[in-house]
Amino acid sequence: MHDSTEFLDSSKAKRAVFPNLKPSTKSISLRLPESILVGLKMLANKRDVPYPSLLKVFLAEKVEEEIRPRHVKTV
Repeated sequence: MHDSTEFLDSSKAKRAVFPNLKPSTKSISLRLPESILVGLKMLANKRDVPYPSLLKVFLAEKVEEEIRPRHVKTV
């Protein structure tokens, strides 16, 4: 068996960055009115995507919209 220090120089090590990795996710349980779920499934079907994926897109867009600083309109 060999010691890796014979082959590696840790002083030249660089931090690895993996920008294409998906962010970690957390499973949640969410109760929705049936009418919202039916509408979401209809929209997802029209776009040919799974409804949970569409829900994540809608939530991400709304969260970003709410977090982003609002521009004040001048008249």
